[in-house]
Amino acid sequence: MAEAAPLAAPLAAPLAAPLAPRARLWPALAAVYRAQLSRARVARIPLLFVATFQSVGIMILMRGVVDGGGSTEAQAVVAGSSVLVVAFVALNLLAQYFGQLRAGGGLDHYATLPVPPASVVLGAAAAYASFTVPGTFVTAVFGCLLFGLPMSGLWVLLAVVPLAGAALSGLGAALGLLAPRQELATLAGQLGMSAALLLGVLPPERMPDVIVWARGLLPSTYGVEAFARTFAPHPDWPVVALDLAVCAGVGVVSLAAATWAYRRAAVR
Repeated sequence: MAEAAPLAAPLAAPLAAPLAPRARLWPALAAVYRAQLSRARVARIPLLFVATFQSVGIMILMRGVVDGGGSTEAQAVVAGSSVLVVAFVALNLLAQYFGQLRAGGGLDHYATLPVPPASVVLGAAAAYASFTVPGTFVTAVFGCLLFGLPMSGLWVLLAVVPLAGAALSGLGAALGLLAPRQELATLAGQLGMSAALLLGVLPPERMPDVIVWARGLLPSTYGVEAFARTFAPHPDWPVVALDLAVCAGVGVVSLAAATWAYRRAAVR
């Protein structure tokens, strides 16, 4: 008698498709930057106008108590008010954005994308900092006309804005990501901007020593100092370059801290 035909072999399990490779840092950063820029363009332009109007209003108020004509107090007011536009957007609004993103589950969406965490933080920070360029230059030009300061050093803002923006954006993103609640992220952003206002705009010569020491801990201080030094008849360019280098170093540290905070918040 013929043997029964052997049972059919079980179907082989389908091979799992290989996962797509993770995107490289710079292409992913560019993609996040374009997405954030297009998303925030309509919503952030009115806020940028508010930031510029606020800085201009502060300079008008300070003009009543600070002499013009190239005094060191006038230089500090104009430089601090110009960088305050960066602080309002890069620190305050970015802290609110990441706090809202964490509270609403938006971090889960970014966590599913094959992009490095640094590209998310850097792309969002660069997009927010980009909105500060027009307002910063408008504030600086108005301040120079109001206090009678030379405009020959305004080109330094091309370095001050991205470096101070990086430092403040990293700080704002870290505050928003580390805050346990969205309301606390908003509060932290407001307090940070208030610190930039009080410590960056007021002339340091009239402050107590403890306030001057605290001013040195604020990331944007070195950008303010670099810009203020350009109003001198003969600017000390090596010192300006040193201030910008310190600002850049602080920016690297703050963005690294924001990247760590993003990874910490995304795994929760």
